[in-house]
Amino acid sequence: MRFLAPAAAAGLIWCVVPAAAQTAVEPPATPVIPGVRAGLPEVARWHVEFSPYALHFSGDATHKPVVLLGVERERPDGIIWGGSVFSNSFGQPSAYLFGGQRLYRWSPWDPLYAEWSAGLLYGYVGQYKNKVPLNYKGFSPGITAGVGWQFTPTFAGQIHLLGNSGLLFSVSADLP
Repeated sequence: MRFLAPAAAAGLIWCVVPAAAQTAVEPPATPVIPGVRAGLPEVARWHVEFSPYALHFSGDATHKPVVLLGVERERPDGIIWGGSVFSNSFGQPSAYLFGGQRLYRWSPWDPLYAEWSAGLLYGYVGQYKNKVPLNYKGFSPGITAGVGWQFTPTFAGQIHLLGNSGLLFSVSADLP
């Protein structure tokens, strides 16, 4: 009996100390930028995208502002397809038709997602025809990769890598 009280006290301490230590641990840091969990849609949805700015990796004096307006359809499995119209880096009207995929839950931050696309690019003609690879009469293959942040359930921002040329900054909204 004389060992029962110390054993009970030791058992209680053995159970309480780890639990108390667990509550003293701070929760994982949340991102400074507000956002909501990005994820696959339950039903297919449309995104409309607008880009007012592209950052070029080269300091070419002939570069002009790039403005893009696009639309894409995302299926419940993350597959996307769509198109965009834009003024390219040399002020020429251009278009991009593509297919690709959005990838979710690959980072510790729930609002962060990745996206890639590949398709057909049109618009680099005349003296600028050699500014994109494999150009034939203004048509060439296009590939983009990027990351996005889901700010609200229907509003996101993205940064797309444009080959070795630059970065495209855009925002997108889901259509009802």
